[in-house]
Amino acid sequence: MDSQAQILLAAILAGLVAIAVTVAIEKYGGVIGGALGTVPTTIVPAAAFIWIADSSQSSFNSSMGMVPVGMLLNSFFLWLWRFTPSKVPNWSFGIRLTGITVVNLCFWFAGAVFAVKLFSDSNPIIVGSCTLGVGLIFGWWATLDFVPAPKGKNKVGVFTLALRGIAAATAIGVAVWLSQQGSPLLAGIASVFPAIFLTSMVALWLSQGEEVPSGAIGPMMLGSMSVSLYALVATRFIPEYGVIWGSSFSWIFSFLMISIPVVLWLGVPSKTDRRIEA
Repeated sequence: MDSQAQILLAAILAGLVAIAVTVAIEKYGGVIGGALGTVPTTIVPAAAFIWIADSSQSSFNSSMGMVPVGMLLNSFFLWLWRFTPSKVPNWSFGIRLTGITVVNLCFWFAGAVFAVKLFSDSNPIIVGSCTLGVGLIFGWWATLDFVPAPKGKNKVGVFTLALRGIAAATAIGVAVWLSQQGSPLLAGIASVFPAIFLTSMVALWLSQGEEVPSGAIGPMMLGSMSVSLYALVATRFIPEYGVIWGSSFSWIFSFLMISIPVVLWLGVPSKTDRRIEA
């Protein structure tokens, strides 16, 4: 398979699986939908094709080690969607949403540039493991305060879902292209550009209002750490067992170790009831 075909296939797969997150949040509500919607999806084709593009263990480690860094940035990016709206004046809906989006994206890009420069000479696996730990603590903290997380009342339009798939596909395609150009750090952080989170927040704001996406933020922050774990274990499983089996083992491991515990943590009725009564 030539390099252009690798980019195209990775982008198409990423775009298709990305659409499911908005649908999950809409159908199951912010808590369970937010957690289930963040199981490893676009990172699966991204990691596979980054490995195929340059089957070097050191380069693959560098790319995958930056994924938890990017996911930590994504957690802050999501948290800003809960924090920033309260700081933005009560302008018209469109101007307010645009302003919030620009502020949050500027934070992510600034953080990504800083992280690539800061960790360029560091052990990527150690860096990734530490940022995964920080991300788990931050996500857990974000779920402690109860935020209403109802199911959506309005369906997200096909056009919006299509835009979301295109955004995710573009991010993954760029990541694979960067890996082909010999830029593993940039490829790793580009593979988790918050295209999914951005389009999820914007689409849900437009179709459901502010309440549904706001309630999904904490669960998405915590659940998304499964992507970080996937990237770290993939550095061992994919080189050892190949793309198909290595990706499968990595997905199952991260799903069992993070996604399932997060759903159980967030979905216990008694805990939710206590938070509402408080």
